[in-house]
Amino acid sequence: MKKYDNYKDSGIEWIGEIPEHWISIPMRFLLRQKITDGPHETPQFIAEGIPFLSVDGIQNGELVFEGCRKISEEDHSRYKQKCVVEKQDILMGKAASVGKVAQVKVDFEFSIWSPLALLKPNHNKITSAYFEYFLKSTYAKDNANILSTFNTQQNISMTDIPRIYYIIPNSIEEQTAIAHYLDRKTAEIDELIADKKRLLELYNEEKTAIINQAVTKGINPNVPMKDTGIEWLGEIPEHWELIKLAGVCSFVRGNSSFKKDELLSKGNYVALQYGKTYKVDEVDENFEFYVNDKFFKDSQVVNYGDVIIISTSETIEDLGHSVFYNRKDIGLLGGEQMLLKPNSEMVNGKYLYFSSKIFPRQLQKYATGLKVYRFNISHLKTIYISNPPLTEQKTIVHHIETECALIDAKSENTKNLIDLLTEYRTALISEVVTGKIKVT
Repeated sequence: MKKYDNYKDSGIEWIGEIPEHWISIPMRFLLRQKITDGPHETPQFIAEGIPFLSVDGIQNGELVFEGCRKISEEDHSRYKQKCVVEKQDILMGKAASVGKVAQVKVDFEFSIWSPLALLKPNHNKITSAYFEYFLKSTYAKDNANILSTFNTQQNISMTDIPRIYYIIPNSIEEQTAIAHYLDRKTAEIDELIADKKRLLELYNEEKTAIINQAVTKGINPNVPMKDTGIEWLGEIPEHWELIKLAGVCSFVRGNSSFKKDELLSKGNYVALQYGKTYKVDEVDENFEFYVNDKFFKDSQVVNYGDVIIISTSETIEDLGHSVFYNRKDIGLLGGEQMLLKPNSEMVNGKYLYFSSKIFPRQLQKYATGLKVYRFNISHLKTIYISNPPLTEQKTIVHHIETECALIDAKSENTKNLIDLLTEYRTALISEVVTGKIKVT
C-alpha cells in the first residue's frame, strides 16, 4: 500500500499523523445547515403510506425500506416542516444504535423518527460519499463514543454530533477518488462476505436434511419401508410406530409473567422468556437469564430433556421454532411458548427435539394473525411423529449429533472468516479516510 510523501501531526491523539495537505476539522464546518431529527412522538402507522424510518431502517450501512413503517400524507407534511430528507443527505443513529450511518440514495420522499439525525453535507467542502465513509471509520465511531452518554442506552446529542472531528483532503477531486476507490474495494469485500453467508445457508440446509432424513427414514438405507398415508411424511421404516404427538408426551402452555426487564444474571430458576428462547436451539449453561422465587409456578417447571416450542411469532418463519432444555437445574416457562414433556418410556427427549424440527411446516398451516402469528395447543396435538424403538432413537440421536458437529465446525470457521472480512472492511475504510493509505 502506498503512503503520501509528507505527513504532519493532526493534533488529534487518536488519529496521529495525516497527509501534509489534509486538514482536521469539526463536522459543524462541513454542514450546510443545522442538524435536525424526526418527530419526538409516535404517529399512527398505516398499511400503505409514506415510508417512516427509524434507526432500525439502517442495515449493513444502507437504508432498507422493505417492510418499514408507514405514515399518512398529513403526518408526513407536518414532519417535513422540521425535517426534509433529500438525496445525498446522511442519516445517523443517535440513540441506542449510535453510529449507524447511511447515505440517502433514493429520490422518493420519506420521513424519519427521532432516533435518527439528519446531516446535510456542504458539497462545496465535502462530498456526501466521503462524508459517509468517514463516519463509518473506527476513528469517527470512537469520537462519537467519547461524546456519547451511557445510561440505559447509548445516546449522542445533536449538539455533540457536530463536534466529531473529520480528516479530509482539501480537494473535492481527491475526496471523490477516495470514495470511488472505497466503493470498489468494499464491493469486492461485500461480495466475499455474501458468498460466505450463502455458504452458511447451505450448511444449515445440510443439517436440516440430515435431521429430516434420520427422524423420518432412519439411518439404515436397507430397512423395509411402509407408507404412512401422510403426504408430508411419506414412507417410514416398517418396524417404526406412527403416533400422534399426544401419545408420546404431555403439553404445557407457558404463562409465567416475567418480562425482559425482570430477568437477572443470577437467580434460582432459569427464565425461559420468549424474547430469548426463540434465538437459540438449546438452553444450556451459556443461557444466563434467571428469576427468583416470586415467579415460581409448579405448573411451569421445565426439566432436562423437555422441548420448548415457540407458539407466537412476529415472523411466520420463527413460528414453531423448537429449543432443547439441556440443563439439570429448573427452568420456568414464559408466555408465547408451549412445552413438550416426553414420556421416557415412549420417546427420548433429544429424539423428540430433533423430530420437532419438522413440525414448523405443519404448524405454520394453522397460523392465524397478520403482524403476529400463532397456533393453538390443539393444533400441536394433531402432529404425527414417527417413533422407532428407544434403543434406535438413541442411535439416531448420536448419528445426528455427530454429523451436525462436523457441519457446525465448518460453519464456525466460515463465521470467523466473515468476522475477519468485516473487520478488514472497516480497517480499510479507516486507513484510507485518515490518509494512512494513498489513493491515486
